[in-house]
Amino acid sequence: MQPLNTELLEKSILGTMMKENHLIHEAGIQPEMFVSEAHRVIFEAMRHLANQGKPADCVTLLTEVEVGEAGANYLITMASYANHEKFEQYTDLLMEAWRERQKIALLAEAQAENWPIEQIQTKLDQLFTGNQTIETSIDQDLVHLSERPFFPEDESDYIPIDIKQLKKMMNGFRQGEVTIIAGRPSMGKTDVMNHFALHTGKTGHLPIIFSLEMNRKMLVERLIALCGNISRTKMRNPYQTFTQEEKDKWMDHLSELKKANIHIDDRAGITVNEMRAQIRKLMKKHPDKKPVIFIDYLQMIACEEYRNNQYLNIAYISAQLKKMAKDFHCPVVCLAQLNRAVEARHNKRPVMSDIRDSGNIEQDADVIIILYRDAYYEQLQPEEKRQPQSRYEKLEFIVAKNRNGPTGTAYVYYNKSTGKIAEEAVEA
Repeated sequence: MQPLNTELLEKSILGTMMKENHLIHEAGIQPEMFVSEAHRVIFEAMRHLANQGKPADCVTLLTEVEVGEAGANYLITMASYANHEKFEQYTDLLMEAWRERQKIALLAEAQAENWPIEQIQTKLDQLFTGNQTIETSIDQDLVHLSERPFFPEDESDYIPIDIKQLKKMMNGFRQGEVTIIAGRPSMGKTDVMNHFALHTGKTGHLPIIFSLEMNRKMLVERLIALCGNISRTKMRNPYQTFTQEEKDKWMDHLSELKKANIHIDDRAGITVNEMRAQIRKLMKKHPDKKPVIFIDYLQMIACEEYRNNQYLNIAYISAQLKKMAKDFHCPVVCLAQLNRAVEARHNKRPVMSDIRDSGNIEQDADVIIILYRDAYYEQLQPEEKRQPQSRYEKLEFIVAKNRNGPTGTAYVYYNKSTGKIAEEAVEA
């Protein structure tokens, strides 16, 4: 590959702008992106003329800048390099080359000043997203909203969920939003996450699971048990415990899981910035699929900023998750632990403030769902006081916060042996 001829590239961009002045502002280019100092000066003059409502051509530019001995001939020659068809491609190359120069300078500064890795990643994220054109006018929003009363709701902004009672409250997981699913240990959080991840994969999306607590092999075994409604006890030694029918269906369950295209990163102590890097790679690998991010769980995400202050640590991570959801325009579904205080109460049905280090989580999350099962506490009772237990236990999805919809409770049935969640109990 030949090196980029920046001089000709810049001449073509400026020449095209001279012929089509509307591109001066529409291209989103900044003066510092040009390598040539003369081209920076010419572009500044073009912007100045455009801001005054004047044409930016050879004649008007000569009144604004000195372009050396060549004078008018230089500008005329520049105009001859105009290429409207390749203008967008050329501006992309210009920006890419500028970002690469900025990245090299940034990394040199980081090395000289011994920046922490998270600061470097933040700066790189800003570099590669900070020059996008930001639309602030609400005109297009009004055009889009004008049709809402007259046509069915466009649900493309939501990743669908299959629990009807829950869907009535939140439609699905919304792009750019953070959903927290909280519960005490063994309440069913990971199985709920697996249920949603499997469903989003089956509906053509890209489920990405960051499993900070459970290794990938264990999580995959749980997903297989979920697909086949197989007892996890049997999964420990399927050769000895499976019936012939279960063995015959085994490959079907594996095929079903493979089609869901679930990706699992099981690194312990991963940071949000490391998650972002992984998400970028997978989005590049699967450009036709919308990602849905699942994290198990919030309080285990690593953070170098406030390692000695758990409250500030969680506050920082919570804000970073919200930023990640917005930057990638995808849902982030994050599990969270409840604190032990709920166990000391007579009424053990949890509330938002029971989320461990909950202050900023309550503020940053768009949706907060708290899981609760009566049967969880029933099994802690003395044996003579316990009620007979069904294979399927009632599991409550308490929607404690819903920024864009109603709150309430959805009821499902949960088989803790297989991890299966259903709207109707199936005892077979």
